Amino acid sequence: MRKRRWGVAAALLLGTATAVAALAGASSDGSAATRPAIVIGWAFDSKGNMAPFDGPALAAARIHIRQINARGGVRGRQLRIITCDTNNNNPARAKSCARNLLGQGAHVMFVTCDVDFATPVVQEAINRGKLAIAPCIGTDQMGPKRFGKAKGRLAFSFGNVAQDEGSAMAEYAIRRGWRTAGLGTNTLLVYFKNVVTAFEKRYTQLGGRIVGRESYATGANNVQNAVNRLNQRRAAVYVTSTAFGELPAFVSGFRSLGNQTPVLNSWAGDGTYWVTQNPRITNYYAVTFASVFGDDPNRAVRRLAVQVKAGTGGFVTGPAAIDGVVVAIRRAGGSTNGARLAAQMERFKKVPTISGNVSFSPQLHTVFGRAYRVIQVQNNRGRRVGMVTAKVVPKL
Repeated sequence: MRKRRWGVAAALLLGTATAVAALAGASSDGSAATRPAIVIGWAFDSKGNMAPFDGPALAAARIHIRQINARGGVRGRQLRIITCDTNNNNPARAKSCARNLLGQGAHVMFVTCDVDFATPVVQEAINRGKLAIAPCIGTDQMGPKRFGKAKGRLAFSFGNVAQDEGSAMAEYAIRRGWRTAGLGTNTLLVYFKNVVTAFEKRYTQLGGRIVGRESYATGANNVQNAVNRLNQRRAAVYVTSTAFGELPAFVSGFRSLGNQTPVLNSWAGDGTYWVTQNPRITNYYAVTFASVFGDDPNRAVRRLAVQVKAGTGGFVTGPAAIDGVVVAIRRAGGSTNGARLAAQMERFKKVPTISGNVSFSPQLHTVFGRAYRVIQVQNNRGRRVGMVTAKVVPKL
């Protein structure tokens, strides 16, 4: 995601012990103190548009790495993060950051959570045969689709591919008996649009009926117009994928009209940082990586959320990406060669991470098959009310 900051969302700064131990898999053929470290170069945005996403992922990853290292590292090697601030993802600065990190011996490169902003760093990494990882890019463009069949094999994201999120949202809506839907599409990002398109495709497959389609755009001040038109269509649920200032505008727009119909959003709308006081928010739902409300089913996630004072579930993508890289290195016999790691990751099928099981394929290098937490906001308070895993990933 990109463009504006989320304001208060900047406060988002983000395994059970046995799971971490299993991933660490310390070897007996050398000690972590004498074997060279596995270096992760992390190009991140500290103050710009992507800071609310990059900061939590990086903070949680640091904690997770300390746990892995305390248990012997990866095949006897410690993990080490080196960082470079891209200064609001200025392209020239981002490229310089990548070269600097690679020059310091980075074996794997981590990038920001928007594919356009990430591109300069990704290209520097994959051109040198290094694996490029995004904690939370949410489209299918982090891979061959954008970066080419050969070099694009080296690019992956541990975010949820939009098609999977939209499908999971549709399956949850049908489960709840919401069989008519009004769609509101934020046209700013491919991610936003793909989530809603995937929702519609899967929803209609399951027997749902779309009663209205409207669009709006970040910064265009046209959210209320879309809401007014959707309000005229009787629906069991209104569905969107949005964040930024358009999120509170979309939800409170219905509530101000006296319409209490449920609103269902993607991970983009996680958390309660955005809620309005007048009207207060009710009947709002979002799917996400983890619950930050003290009720996540994973004890390790609950503990980590407290440590990093997480505001949304996106914090868990940083340590999940670390888990994935660790698994790939172990399966590659300890190699950090980009091609060998990519080959292993393309074979991931329900690989356990702190964020749940993740899968990739040669075509989809962004996660599908993750178990989403469903968060409800009622009277401005959030809680987990369910879980959903998409059974089908629609082709768009």
